[in-house]
Parts: sequence; structure tokens; C-alpha cells
Amino acid sequence: MSQPDTTEPLPVNPDTAAAPSATEPAEASPAPASALEASLAAARKEAADNYDRYLRSVADLENYRKRAIRDREDATHRAVTRVLEDLIPVLDTLEQGLVAAKASNADLKTLVSGVEMVGLKLKGALSGHGLADISPLGKPFDPNLHEAISQQPSADIAADSVATVVRTGYTLNGRLVRAASVVVSTGAPVV
Repeated sequence: MSQPDTTEPLPVNPDTAAAPSATEPAEASPAPASALEASLAAARKEAADNYDRYLRSVADLENYRKRAIRDREDATHRAVTRVLEDLIPVLDTLEQGLVAAKASNADLKTLVSGVEMVGLKLKGALSGHGLADISPLGKPFDPNLHEAISQQPSADIAADSVATVVRTGYTLNGRLVRAASVVVSTGAPVV
């Protein structure tokens, strides 16, 4: 025989019995899940495309940097080559002058004129590339172009003007390369 069931049923709270709990998963319909999966797939594809564009941009930038360095080196090489092509004939003339100076019948006047010719040829080659000398003799002292190494009185040169050029200065395409070292006049001597 079976025994009667003496256990009591558990009481049910009416507030919790009707509504599903927050921890229980809500029954999802199949349509929103497939929409979420499609949205996730689209986002992953977009992320992959963006990453691909990023990698291509990084590679393009690196190629640009390498090309810019190579172009700058090529431009420097071409510029130096042009200067050297103009200086090589000066070097040849200087070598010929040395051979002539070492000859047994070498004349001092001929040697001096040969050195002057080499100097003119060198100046011409360099001026063709934008080098110009600063000739400030008798001109007002300009601290942007001249370097005063001393002062001296001069009856012929006005005060604050260049009385003597000790070392020639040079500009390259309008930019100062080396300032001219000069002696500045203080005017007529005080008697």
C-alpha cells in the first residue's frame, strides 16, 4: 500500500509567479538573433576593411619616406657633381701651372700670371654656382656682412666705414657663407 502524501506544497508568491525573473533568459525570437549576427558580420567586415586601409596607408607613408630620402640624396649628388665638373678644369690648370713652375726655365712673372689665371678660373666656376665675394672697401660697416677685427683712424675713409679688408667674405645665392673680416675707420685722426 502506498502512504498518503503528507508534504505540503510550497507557497507561491503572486508577484514573482507572474513575471519571469531577470536572471532567466527571455525567450528570443529567431529574427532578432539573425539581425544581430548580420550586424556583427557587417561590423567585422568594416573593421577588416579599415585595418586593411590602415596597413596600406602605413606602407604608402613608408614608401614615401624612402623615396623622399632617395630623391634628396640624388639631388645632393647631382648638385655636387655639377660643382665638381666645373672645378676639375681649374684643378687641371693648377697642375699645368705646377709643371711649368718646376721647369728649369720658369719665370716668376709667368708663374704669377698663371696663378692669377687659376684664381680667376676658380672664381668664375664658383660664381656660376651662386658664390659672390663681399667687397666692402670704403662702404659703411654692416654687421650682417662684415666682422670688425679692429678700428683705425683714416683721413681718406669716413668714420664707421671699411678702411681695410683683411679677409674676403662670401655669399651663396644671397646667403652669407663667411663674413668679411675688416678694419673699420674711426674717421680723420685727431691732431
